[in-house]
Amino acid sequence: MALLNSPPSDSKFHRFPSLHRAIHRPRPSPVHFPRVSPDPLSLNFVGRRDFKSLRLNSPTLNLNRAIPPPAEAFEAEASRPAAADGRRILLSDVVVRRRREVFWGRKWTSLDIGTAGVVVATHLLTLLAPFQFNWAAFWVAISLYVVTGLFGITLSYHRNLSHRSFKLPKWLEYLFAYCGVQALQGNPIDWVSTHRYHHQFCDSERDPHSPIEGFWFSHMSWLFDTNAMIERCGEVNNVGDLQKQPFYRFVQSTYLLHPIALGALLYAIGGFPFLVWGMGVRIVWVYHITWLVNSACHVWGKQAWKTGDLSRNNWWVALLAFGEGWHNNHHAFEFSARHGLEWWQFDMTWYVVWLLQALGLATDVKTPSELQKERMAVLNTT
Repeated sequence: MALLNSPPSDSKFHRFPSLHRAIHRPRPSPVHFPRVSPDPLSLNFVGRRDFKSLRLNSPTLNLNRAIPPPAEAFEAEASRPAAADGRRILLSDVVVRRRREVFWGRKWTSLDIGTAGVVVATHLLTLLAPFQFNWAAFWVAISLYVVTGLFGITLSYHRNLSHRSFKLPKWLEYLFAYCGVQALQGNPIDWVSTHRYHHQFCDSERDPHSPIEGFWFSHMSWLFDTNAMIERCGEVNNVGDLQKQPFYRFVQSTYLLHPIALGALLYAIGGFPFLVWGMGVRIVWVYHITWLVNSACHVWGKQAWKTGDLSRNNWWVALLAFGEGWHNNHHAFEFSARHGLEWWQFDMTWYVVWLLQALGLATDVKTPSELQKERMAVLNTT
């Protein structure tokens, strides 16, 4: 995948810290990647690995990544096991290996303070919901939950943009991505970059959000330490496919204008109740559902496949997050547009992709073949 590293915008909206994972940086040097096989299995078939002895720049681990392995200078520190915290996460076999303290004992940047401010503000706004309830406002929140959570985050940001599990006409790709912008979880370039780093370094000391550093760190507190992302993953150099498109650069540079405009529109239509439910309750609800995929789905549930990480299939997260809770399936077949691989595994996002395919709008839809699943199943028995 060729990368085009464009310099970040100087817009104040680009630099505002609301769940915006990239820091204003100088232009990184171009990166050239080796050619990889187009076979989805070879891109995602990571095989059996011992998690405790996982090496971050193992060729097996990095076989399916679109970004280069970590620098050799980091290898010695990264491959040395961290001192175990010794505490298991409640009702789980996951042991916290190194609890990371985010809130104390470090310097907070303006980005950290702004991000925390937005998260706190939306939660405080939600506290007013019982006093601002009406049915119209309630259904606005439900509708925006579907629009921003399903169409925006799970279908667009995750399966379409992060993993390229299917293709859409550009007008529809951009429409769904714009729905994701209104979830207030960051612009597409930064969200996708963080997620790709998560898969590259999954549940290692360089994962942006792993429960090996504590449940709440993986759930949300990782958001408030922007410098840690740079220290762990380096510069944002894994989203060249998005950075070369003017639409995504425009959204990145004007990011905050768009949810502000939505909030103003809701207030104009329905007053303060629409603002509380549409921009408070709905945003907080979608926040925590998204974050549960990072936390709960790496702590509670079952592992159908030996993926060498902590990913789990969690049915109740799948119900809330439109199918994203079948997370171990996803880590086994990252290329797949379908996460609920069994007929009984409810996957609302897949049903939408299937419908778009039936209408001729979604093409090149990737799912694991029976042979690919059989080969993974053989590894599970060895």
